[in-house]
Amino acid sequence: MRALITGGCGFIGQHLTRRLIEKGYAVRIVDNLSNGKKEWLAPIAPIRDCSIKDDLSQWDAGAIQLLIGDIQNEMLALNAARGATLVVHLAANTGVAPSLVNPREDMNVNVLGVFNYLEACRQNQVRRFVFASSSATIGNVEPPIHEGLPSRPISPYGASKLAGEAYCSAYAGSFNIDTVALRFGNVYGPGSSRKESVVAKFIRRALAGEVLEVYGDGDQTRDFIYIDDLVESIWRSATTPNIGGEVFQIATGNETTLQELIKSLKNALAAEGVACPTIVFGEPRLGDMKRNYSDTGKAQRLMGWKTAVTLKDGLRRTVRSLIAETTSRRS
Repeated sequence: MRALITGGCGFIGQHLTRRLIEKGYAVRIVDNLSNGKKEWLAPIAPIRDCSIKDDLSQWDAGAIQLLIGDIQNEMLALNAARGATLVVHLAANTGVAPSLVNPREDMNVNVLGVFNYLEACRQNQVRRFVFASSSATIGNVEPPIHEGLPSRPISPYGASKLAGEAYCSAYAGSFNIDTVALRFGNVYGPGSSRKESVVAKFIRRALAGEVLEVYGDGDQTRDFIYIDDLVESIWRSATTPNIGGEVFQIATGNETTLQELIKSLKNALAAEGVACPTIVFGEPRLGDMKRNYSDTGKAQRLMGWKTAVTLKDGLRRTVRSLIAETTSRRS
């Protein structure tokens, strides 16, 4: 019951850390703090700062051990995984846009990062490895996206995540590590105010009275999944037997256009007395998929997992949370 989480200070990592602590796990986090902050973990459990020089064979029950460092550091990975029974690899260069600006950095972080932690599992006899992947591995296809489709990524980000899935498959087949790759949909929820996802940006700009730019005509579709449902999928993938080497689509199975999302967000904001910002439509972004939603039947069959939070309810919870967070920062 000892979990190592890379990227644990980020949005998903915070929620997963809370779940694992509640389940009785000792948790160790590796994070370079580029997208997260140590203080975001403070409400969850006591934090102990560690370094690569410490005796990392010792874990603290009910606490969080924090190692500040880069997932490209091989020795950090090998030491951080000592004594772990589970590794969840969330840390990554995230999103299509940054990968277009610097594809080499995207490759270095995402491919070498997952390799380092798979190798750390091999050398430390860690049997379960959960990898945060993406539907960007598939490319432009007629949805719904499912695990049987051939992968033809159209962005460097999709390519780097596909390489991560390939290494997971190789380590499952060669070294008997139970790897599970989860292709996340567009996740949103409380605590996401600093994300660059459309939901977080829309709410953030609405609260600041700023213009919201939508790339394309708004008819592009996505599959929006609430954070609690996504964390449940990670928990199931970490604890369900006989799923080593598998890949799962993790989303809601519902196709939502950005125009429909904007309408729902307007209603959620209006319910809290917040005016909708001005919306402008720009050019589509290179590398973005036009349509994207998933068939999640495999996850339901093999892990017993399915979503529980509707988009309408999830957006209301998220708006209330981000309003409270913004008010707290201002006071």
